[in-house]
Amino acid sequence: MSLDTLLALAAAGLEPWEERHPPVTNDAFRGAMRHLAGAVSIVTAGLGTERNGLTATSVVSLSADPPTVLVCVNRSASAWPLLVRHAHFGINVLAAAQHPIADRFAGRNGEKGEARFAGARWIQLASGAPILADALVAFDCTLEERIERHSHDILIGRVQALHGVGGTGGAPGTDPLLYWRGAYGAIRRPD
Repeated sequence: MSLDTLLALAAAGLEPWEERHPPVTNDAFRGAMRHLAGAVSIVTAGLGTERNGLTATSVVSLSADPPTVLVCVNRSASAWPLLVRHAHFGINVLAAAQHPIADRFAGRNGEKGEARFAGARWIQLASGAPILADALVAFDCTLEERIERHSHDILIGRVQALHGVGGTGGAPGTDPLLYWRGAYGAIRRPD
């Protein structure tokens, strides 16, 4: 910080930022991000018995024209190689009652790969990616672009098909599953 800046801060009765706030650590950042509530989705990829997936809250709409979504995936995730190799993925937005599926795809009970798909009904749409039949809503995507940043890849997916919207299956009218401050919850729509 320049001497002029320090003098201007002192004249205004302010302290330099660095003196009051330590640098942002990984733990501090993770703790701060726990305050950001997010919809819980399962990101799936692969075909047949070569399927895998992961639980994600880093899913957002990118564009309506053309329909495009963005998801951030850690390159150390076991599903990451299939996402890249097959160049397709499903984003399955979970309903509040589907938190056991979120736990399974997060590997909380040790399930890996194909075992994560047990106990649920899966379908395929345009891309061939696994789609959860009773997801709140599902986006069937082909991989349009992959951007490497730090430990993650930003995957941009062109939406090829939807499931759970306008009577195409899914669980319309159901409360969504949210993740906030390290726990699952739901948001109830007022009647």
